[in-house]
Amino acid sequence: MSTLAVPALSLAGSSDNFWVDAGSKLGGALIAVVVFLAVVGLLMFFADRAPKKGRDFIQLTLFVAPAMVLLATGLIWPAIQTIWQSVTDREGAFVGLDNFEVVFTDPTMQTVLRNTVIWVILVPILATVIGLAYAVFIDRSKGEKVLKSLVFMPMAISFVGASIIWGFMYEYRAEGFEQIGFLNQVLVWLGLPPQQFLNDPPENTFFLILVMIWIQTGFSMVVLSAAIKGVPAELHEAAELDGANGWQRFRSVTIPWIRGSLVVVITTITIATLKVFDIVRTMTGGQFETSVVANEMYSRAFRLGQPAIGAALAVVLFVLVIPIIIYNVRQLRQHREVR
Repeated sequence: MSTLAVPALSLAGSSDNFWVDAGSKLGGALIAVVVFLAVVGLLMFFADRAPKKGRDFIQLTLFVAPAMVLLATGLIWPAIQTIWQSVTDREGAFVGLDNFEVVFTDPTMQTVLRNTVIWVILVPILATVIGLAYAVFIDRSKGEKVLKSLVFMPMAISFVGASIIWGFMYEYRAEGFEQIGFLNQVLVWLGLPPQQFLNDPPENTFFLILVMIWIQTGFSMVVLSAAIKGVPAELHEAAELDGANGWQRFRSVTIPWIRGSLVVVITTITIATLKVFDIVRTMTGGQFETSVVANEMYSRAFRLGQPAIGAALAVVLFVLVIPIIIYNVRQLRQHREVR
C-alpha cells in the first residue's frame, strides 16, 4: 500500500507545482501589461502638454509603436533569422548558397518544385474559371442562394477536414474486396479494376489538386458573383442596343468591370496554393512524389534534421510570393485609375 501512496503524493505535488507556476506566469504577464499601459498613459499625459507639433509626433509614435514592435518581433526578426539560417550549415557556419544549390539540383527537390509549379498553375486558373462560370450561370436563377451556399460550403471546412473527406473518396481496397472509397466503388460498378489514386505518380498530384480546387471555387464564386452584381445595368442595355450578344456583353462589359476582383481572386488563391501544406501532409505525407515546397520545408526542418535546407525552402517560398503581391498592388492601382 505504501508503494502506491508515494506516486499519488508525487502526482499531487507535481500538479500543485504546475498550477503555482502557471499562476506566477499569469501574474507576471498581468503586471507587465499594467506597467506597459501605465507608461503609455504617462507618455500620453505629458504629450498633451507639449507644443502642438511635438504633441502630434509623440501621439503618432505612441499609436504606431506597438504595431511596429509586434511586426518587428513577429515577422521581420524571424525573417532575418530564416534568411541567415538558409546560408549556414547545421553548426551555424556560413556556407553561402550551398543550401540553395541543393534545393535546385537535388532530384527530390526538383520533383517538389515541379509539383509546386503545377499546383500554382492549375489551382488558381481552374478555381477562378469554375467559380466565375458558376457565378454567371447561377446569377438571378431560382434557388440561387441555396446553390451558391452549397458551392461555398467547402470554404467552411478546414483543409485537414477536406483532406479526410477526399481521402475516403479515394480510398482503395484490393480487387475482390468490398470498396469503401466512392470513386473506386463507381469503377467497380462500371466493371473496371479499383485504382490507387494517391499512390501512382504523377496522376496522384492532380487528385490532390482537385481537393484544393473544390475548396477555393467557393471563394472565387462569392467574390466574383458580388462583383458581377455591381456591373451597371445601363452598360449591358447599351451593349445590347448596339447588337452585342450575350457572350460579347460578357467579354466586353462584364470582364473589364470585374477585372480588379479577378486579380484579387487569382492572386489570393495563388498565394494560398504556394503555401499549401495541410492537404499534402494529411493525404499522402508527401510520399509517392506528391510533396510541395511548404510540406518539404516542414519535413526537412523538423523531421529529417536539416533546418538549413528547410530555411532555404522558406526563403524560396517567400521570394515566389513577393512578385505576386507586387503584381496585385499594381493591377489594383491601374484599375483604380481607370475607374
